[in-house]
Amino acid sequence: MTDAARHRGGLVVPSGGDPLATATRKTMAAASSVSASSSHAQYLSRLIDFKQMDIQSALDQMKTLLSTRPHVVYKTSYYRKQTKNHWARDDPAFAALELIFLTISCIAYAISFRVPISEGIAFFLYSVLFHWLGFGLIIATAGREMANRHLTDTKSNSHVRQSVEWLYAFDIHCNAFFPVFVLLYGVQFFLLPLVLGKSLFALIASNTLYAGAFAWYWYITHLGYRALPFLSQTEVFLFPIAAIGLVYVLNLVGYPFGMGWNASRIMAHIYFD
Repeated sequence: MTDAARHRGGLVVPSGGDPLATATRKTMAAASSVSASSSHAQYLSRLIDFKQMDIQSALDQMKTLLSTRPHVVYKTSYYRKQTKNHWARDDPAFAALELIFLTISCIAYAISFRVPISEGIAFFLYSVLFHWLGFGLIIATAGREMANRHLTDTKSNSHVRQSVEWLYAFDIHCNAFFPVFVLLYGVQFFLLPLVLGKSLFALIASNTLYAGAFAWYWYITHLGYRALPFLSQTEVFLFPIAAIGLVYVLNLVGYPFGMGWNASRIMAHIYFD
């Protein structure tokens, strides 16, 4: 056997030109594309049929994300890949519940700040279309592209190049967004009298909530990509946590000099003043 040719079954096949391997890769790629399209269609069809959603499973996953073992949520993705040949959820119950919870919390905030109905609706649309959906579309697309272009393990023994599904990347966003929702739409609501104050303690409490929420988001994101066996160096998704920590410390250091920013007061000024 030389570098220029390989022998298989008495035939000489030029190196890099194995027609069987090429045909297999093309067939698997086509099958993967068809599977992804089918999965997206099924996801959207179930989104408008509440009876087809497994609400209890989604609630259990939400509880797990708030536990000390959030990585367990992604084990279901591995089982799904083995049985259905895709990583992403085909049940939109998790996303639907997040939308319902967001709606309820937006109503509570609008009532608490006593804003007009029009401003309450604007806050709801901003929370859903920008915070949840818009940010999710951007992060899912960017994360998927970076993973597929730069984090795919080229040393894998598999003859078929695997890639991150876009819907799975959006699942990761939904998972990561839930702790953000709990801290910034839930816990913060009950602490509004405290975190809207002008004291150092109010600043620390508010900024700790926001720093914890955003750091948690990127940690859950990291776990989602790390769960895929064909990716490597997924620690890059933890890098934003360092920036979050830096901003948090700078706010504390700058407080005595009038440069400390209370994240909750900024939020209230943007949406409700």
